[in-house]
Amino acid sequence: MKVLILAGGKGTRAYPYTEYLPKPMMPIGGKPVITRVMEIFARQGIKEFVVSLGYRKEVITDYFEGRSSPWKVDLIDTGENTDTGGRIYKARHLLGDRFMATYTDGLCDVPLAKLLAFHEKRVKLGGLATITSVPLVSQYGTIEANDDGQIVAFREKPTLYEHWINAGFFVMEKAIFRNWQGENLEREVFPALQKKGRLYTYQHRGFFKSMDTYKDQQEIETLCETGKMPWLVPVAGKGSKPRTKPKAARRT
Repeated sequence: MKVLILAGGKGTRAYPYTEYLPKPMMPIGGKPVITRVMEIFARQGIKEFVVSLGYRKEVITDYFEGRSSPWKVDLIDTGENTDTGGRIYKARHLLGDRFMATYTDGLCDVPLAKLLAFHEKRVKLGGLATITSVPLVSQYGTIEANDDGQIVAFREKPTLYEHWINAGFFVMEKAIFRNWQGENLEREVFPALQKKGRLYTYQHRGFFKSMDTYKDQQEIETLCETGKMPWLVPVAGKGSKPRTKPKAARRT
């Protein structure tokens, strides 16, 4: 199993940080966020990566080519202006019959074995891709009122379980490339598959945090400083206790 990591975007929402560094190289606890994403997979036994490069590719190339790694990492230049779907398509020759894909700005404790098992069952139904989704966390506090308009409660940034968002952890079959339509993964490729009934979602209620902005980076950095890395699935036998209650998804 290989993981394709989309690492070629300009990360405009993280400006001005990304004026000097590509977004995948933004630091989290002393390591680039791209390696934090790789740790999520490696901790669960998946250690082969294909990194799709574009904007400021030389920075990422220098990082990986200048050091030894416990993982197998292949780098491919897919062009500075290529869209998300195009980056995957251009790397298709490096991928197996089934592969995973993700961005470099989402940290999540999704159980990969369960995700893959879910996907396997949907392939038998004709599925070609599975998207991990998490419940939406409101960026605002909400007000609850009764029929008279009297406020009965305030909810601070509630988790909205009736709305689910793309967490960016995908499983795909290589046959998907025979059904590939468009250059943008989210606006063209996936909607085309959905219309054919060949797209599924694995709903995850655990930890999720997207690093869209510099503010997000600072919040994740604070978690590392306190010794917490909730995006890593506990390893059996390491003294970690399993959770009895899922943590709410986070996206601010």
